Amino acid sequence: MAEQAYRIERDSMGEMRVPADALYGAQTQRAVENFPISGIRFPRPFIRALGLIKRAAAETNAELGLLDQRVAGAIVQAANEVIEGKLDEHFVLDIFQTGSGTSTNMNANEVIANRAIQILGGQIGSRSVHPNDHVNMGQSSNDVIPSAIHIAALEQMERRLIPALEALRDALAEKARAFDDVIKIGRTHLQDATPIRLGQEFSGYASMVDHGIRRLRAVREHLAELALGGTAVGTGINTHPEFPRRTIARIAEATGLPFREAENHFEAQGSRDAVVEASGQLRTVATSLMKIANDIRWLGSGPRCGIGEILIPPTQPGSSIMPGKVNPVMSEMLMMVCAQVIGNDTAIAVSNTHGNFELNVMMPVMAHNLLQSIELLANGAATFTERCVRGIEANRERCEALIEGSLAMVTSLVPRLGYDTSADIAKEAYATGRTVRQLILERGLLSEEETARLLDPRRMTEPGRAE
Repeated sequence: MAEQAYRIERDSMGEMRVPADALYGAQTQRAVENFPISGIRFPRPFIRALGLIKRAAAETNAELGLLDQRVAGAIVQAANEVIEGKLDEHFVLDIFQTGSGTSTNMNANEVIANRAIQILGGQIGSRSVHPNDHVNMGQSSNDVIPSAIHIAALEQMERRLIPALEALRDALAEKARAFDDVIKIGRTHLQDATPIRLGQEFSGYASMVDHGIRRLRAVREHLAELALGGTAVGTGINTHPEFPRRTIARIAEATGLPFREAENHFEAQGSRDAVVEASGQLRTVATSLMKIANDIRWLGSGPRCGIGEILIPPTQPGSSIMPGKVNPVMSEMLMMVCAQVIGNDTAIAVSNTHGNFELNVMMPVMAHNLLQSIELLANGAATFTERCVRGIEANRERCEALIEGSLAMVTSLVPRLGYDTSADIAKEAYATGRTVRQLILERGLLSEEETARLLDPRRMTEPGRAE
């Protein structure tokens, strides 16, 4: 690039050439050059959270008489643009960087400072609004980054993931009601078991999702704690005693979420246990959704040579060589999402073991993985709901046909004939290809009326003993 495309900025380590149109400064440029690792940048919810923190901090510092009102007003305006996503192109750093996230905190400080300078009619890079002295007043990367993680994660859980899961739960519950009269064979160990209603099966799926929602709501208790006010090591050095309370109250008001100051700032900065807890619940949700998606994939297998008890909406051609083939792509999509979330959780757990003394030093990758997991589950669940679950139909004829041939029908005879006799009937039925019903009648073990009563599949889907 031509020389005039750059400007010179300075930080504590000296001069740096920074792209002329960039709002970031020397520290960000150093990090750009130091960490050309993955090309993965912090996601929008995290950048929004940084903007919320910087805006609230400026308002608090002005209210406390620590920051000039005119400078504070410009910082607030610039931070609003960060919150709204108008300055995202200037957040350029890789997530694989300094473990405290200092580079990204300074990226935010420099962008907001230079944009505030523009707003005030000055020359960017002049430091008339200073990234450290003004934008970062009363803060440290060590309390800003963990706070931003919590803010972004809780906002995304509450605004996107939980609503997506609620829609999935409700769609599954609707199918449970619609399929309540469809009787089919149950399966355990991938082998035939006693009859179950298709509605009962889907009610279990709906309850799994509902339990997941409740688990996610429980993590609010700890994600709502913010480290702001602890500054470097949790002691609160260089911050006004009123700063954390007032700043966090502003963030809570802006988000509508119950954020509060951490009970213990040393815990809040030395560990990321709340992130591990949240990720663990996301992993639990992922394992539930994996089971549901996989069950639906199997139940819809076929269309002629598989289980085929449900009909899954066709969404796209399934093969480049086999005409007419349609695959359970929505289930496969969701299963891959869940696999990624489980992997992300492992990275988060390992990262939290590196809370050395007063600071965890693997926060950026934890932020990325946690927010990616929330986004993937929200998008995956919403898509699965709309493009799969809502369109599922019961294959009633197939369900009924499979029941009569099941050897597990003999289970309802045990209270009447005993286990050993019932087992002999099942073995002979399997060996001869006849049904349990046929053998009972051939042997004259029960009357036709009693046989019909004991082998009524609907009756088998309710509690009770056949006597």
